[in-house]
Amino acid sequence: MTNNTIELRITFKISPERLYKAWLDSVEHGEMTGTSASVSAAPGSEFTAWDGYISGKNLELVEGRKIVQAWRTTDFEPQDPDSRLEIRFDPSPGGCALTLLHTDIPDGQPDYEEGWREFYFEPMKAYFEQ
Repeated sequence: MTNNTIELRITFKISPERLYKAWLDSVEHGEMTGTSASVSAAPGSEFTAWDGYISGKNLELVEGRKIVQAWRTTDFEPQDPDSRLEIRFDPSPGGCALTLLHTDIPDGQPDYEEGWREFYFEPMKAYFEQ
């Protein structure tokens, strides 16, 4: 794994379908991260998350199973290409095993691995498992 690729896995005590729908719903995405989001379950639609810090476009959606997005933050330079985010939602005993694969991250970016853990996975655990 290079510093331009992140692969993380985490298990949630909810179904893959439930987690997939929450990720692509503006209100629930905002609630599970504690920030505003404008997202859609439509292929090709653009999105923003984390109060506009994150933006991108849905490239591929497989209902309840997979989301692939072009993804960037306001830390990217204007000439930087989008990175690629693939999120898989797989059934696991008692819930959903989420695998996040974040690739093509431009050089010089912040530590997105820690960001995914701190700003997504920790609040999501609290939101879904309270």
